[in-house]
Amino acid sequence: MESIEQLGWDAGTIGELDHRLLKAPHVKLRSITMGERGDAVYCVDLRITAPNSDYLSMTELHSLEHFLLAGFRNYLPEKFISIGIMGCQTGFYLTLLNEGNAKKICSAYENVLNDILAATEVPYANIKECGNYLNHNLELAQNIARDVLEAESRWLQVV
Repeated sequence: MESIEQLGWDAGTIGELDHRLLKAPHVKLRSITMGERGDAVYCVDLRITAPNSDYLSMTELHSLEHFLLAGFRNYLPEKFISIGIMGCQTGFYLTLLNEGNAKKICSAYENVLNDILAATEVPYANIKECGNYLNHNLELAQNIARDVLEAESRWLQVV
């Protein structure tokens, strides 16, 4: 397995950090869990807003969650496990199998955000595939995608 630095991450930002120091938006490796047979599960923070200052509405989170689910399924199909909303309403937890390369993850993330800007509807936002299908807003998701893309050069600057 490659080292944290070889994967493109700052080893000093792995794990829990003082949330008062976190910059946003950022992409940060949270953890690596090794399986018995050598597989690695990577958990990555996709922080959208600064902790304890700005919060995403549930509508924004919900719509972004759908886009991230569809996008990472598309761009990292053999590696994607799940996407989860941070309870503090500032971002998402991305879980990947055997993919911890920062450049690849950020590239896929960039593609997903660009897809949001080009979208005409929120994926899976229908009664058949969503438990709260009326709680979506494409324009709000696009505004956030635009803001996060504008900060792309700073995504790996966590603190």
